[in-house]
Amino acid sequence: MKLSQNDTQTLVQKTARDFATRVLLPQAAAIDRNELIPPEVLRGLAELGLMAVNVAPALGGSGAGAVSYALAMQEVARGCASTAVTMAVTNMVGEVIAAFGTDEQRERCCTRLASGEWAAGSFALSEPGAGSDPGGMQTTARREGDGWVLDGAKQWITNATFAGVFVVWARTAPRESHPGGRGISCFLVEAGTPGLRIGRAEDKMGIRGSNTSSLELEGCRVPATALLGKENSGFKIAMMALDGGRIGISAQAIGIARAALDESVTYAKDRKQFDRPIGEFQAIQWKLANMKTELDASHLLCMRAAWLKEEGRVFGREAAMAKLFASEAANRVCREAVQIHGGYGYTREFAAERHMRDVRVTMIYEGTSEIQRVVIGRSVLA
Repeated sequence: MKLSQNDTQTLVQKTARDFATRVLLPQAAAIDRNELIPPEVLRGLAELGLMAVNVAPALGGSGAGAVSYALAMQEVARGCASTAVTMAVTNMVGEVIAAFGTDEQRERCCTRLASGEWAAGSFALSEPGAGSDPGGMQTTARREGDGWVLDGAKQWITNATFAGVFVVWARTAPRESHPGGRGISCFLVEAGTPGLRIGRAEDKMGIRGSNTSSLELEGCRVPATALLGKENSGFKIAMMALDGGRIGISAQAIGIARAALDESVTYAKDRKQFDRPIGEFQAIQWKLANMKTELDASHLLCMRAAWLKEEGRVFGREAAMAKLFASEAANRVCREAVQIHGGYGYTREFAAERHMRDVRVTMIYEGTSEIQRVVIGRSVLA
């Protein structure tokens, strides 16, 4: 693994950092409070090429690679965690379509996601009763005439209310003959398709500016050309997408925690007790030292997984390790940030409490910490 960045990676990182500092940081609290990302923010990300960082330029993307994407995600998450989630899922949807779609699907969907014509993409895998076990999904797709008809429900769908396209998984073969993940297919369902209904937005603890809703599919008819990849091979697509998504979530966790550390350092220099800045006390210095060390270790794990992906090597275990360690370390960092801020850290006057709320979900979505340990443990035993 190369520890130094190339020119492209540095440029993407700087572009994302400038946008985060100039646009996101000043309105992150308002995005959280109003539970809404302004449309111009999403358009700005698209104009900078940050909605399709690892999609080929021929499809409207930046083609900058997985490492550049992870670096950009860290910077955007430092500015606003809610915006980072929208960016992460849109990038993941674009990559999935670019990797498994037909020429027509790639041209139609990837270009619109990259350009911002579609504000975002959605990844519809989880269901009310099937989260960590996607093989237990109940949504079905049956052939009818020259197309497919989808019926079922999806849960925890990011960007649902304003996504232009949904990548939807459904069972296309009986569970009796195709148990577990076998017999699951993947479909592209565009917004506005009859039979696709968006449920109410969830009232979440954190990342409140990021829209999360349920989906209902009732007699949702899509053409035969909506099938993404081969019939009954959708589970493989989902697992490959989640491996890449875990790199993005590790980067997101690092970005949130980095913001918490930066604010803790500023506060420790300014806040005085016993006629001295609290940063002069060993108790605070040790907290900051631990926070910085865990963040740097998380960054290296994230970069290793991203580099392996960019090199075309197997990276599933490394992505799981990066997400597991970075998400749990980031939660510790954000808790310490609140502690350093003392009583003020428990108020909305300072951003520390928002970071602690936002970072908590990184241990849950794209596979819980427990699932990451299962993935890593199986790999070690193999």
